[in-house]
Amino acid sequence: MAEELPPEPKDSGPRGSEEASTSPDADDASSTKKERVLHTRVPAVLERELKRFAENLRVPVSNLVRTILEDALDVADAATENVETRLKNAAHQLEVERERLKKRVLPDPLADVFAFQDVTLAQPAQCVKCGRELPPGTKAHLGLTDGPARPGSRRIFACDACIPK
Repeated sequence: MAEELPPEPKDSGPRGSEEASTSPDADDASSTKKERVLHTRVPAVLERELKRFAENLRVPVSNLVRTILEDALDVADAATENVETRLKNAAHQLEVERERLKKRVLPDPLADVFAFQDVTLAQPAQCVKCGRELPPGTKAHLGLTDGPARPGSRRIFACDACIPK
């Protein structure tokens, strides 16, 4: 059965010469000078180890705990940045691979075109290769193919960037 602990004491504010920061938005210069007291419960074994370690280093336990906490936060920040960078790199690699696979799987919409005729569009159209919108008045290229147009098929228009050079 777990031993019931008395309630934790509430932070009563500044003690001795220590001043409490009244605003969480305090600027960095004043927050480095003003320190807060943090109460926490630790197992007896941990307390003994912290005291032994502090004694070996000849520093107060509070300084040791503060240093350990600061180092732990620095390590956590570095790990978070490392993970974020790795996730961004993985997402970029997935995007590149997706585009590569899409090009392999999807047939080239210009594969059956044997020639291109330069035209000025009278109606809006879309480049069949890149999907770019081509508004009326735009210079575009009409793809010419052999064979009759199939029912439901559309004319093949391509922008300057997508026609083979």
